[in-house]
Amino acid sequence: MTSGHADSLRALYQAFNDRDLDAVLAAMAPDVDWPNGWEGGRLSGRDEVRDYWERQWREIRPMTIVRHLRDRPDGTVEARVRLVVRDPAGNVLERSEVTHVYEFEGPHVRRMTLEP
Repeated sequence: MTSGHADSLRALYQAFNDRDLDAVLAAMAPDVDWPNGWEGGRLSGRDEVRDYWERQWREIRPMTIVRHLRDRPDGTVEARVRLVVRDPAGNVLERSEVTHVYEFEGPHVRRMTLEP
């Protein structure tokens, strides 16, 4: 990767796995555009993302493992991620590979989209 965002994305995923919501949100632009991959639709702004993850984490325990990061020709950054979702008792509900595509505004994530 040449964009310089690799370290910040790895830190973002680690903060997510650690449930350090303040650190994750600090990496986002105040008006971040984020997918609601759990319930559908999109979220706008840090407060909506915070509420979404707080609701989600009461019900499920997602864990992300970054497989690779790469810059795309359009200036976005692709993250190929292994996702493991568990219920509160620790039972695996889902294992999948997903692609997250990030747009940045300076050092902050401006938008993230999900690709199959």
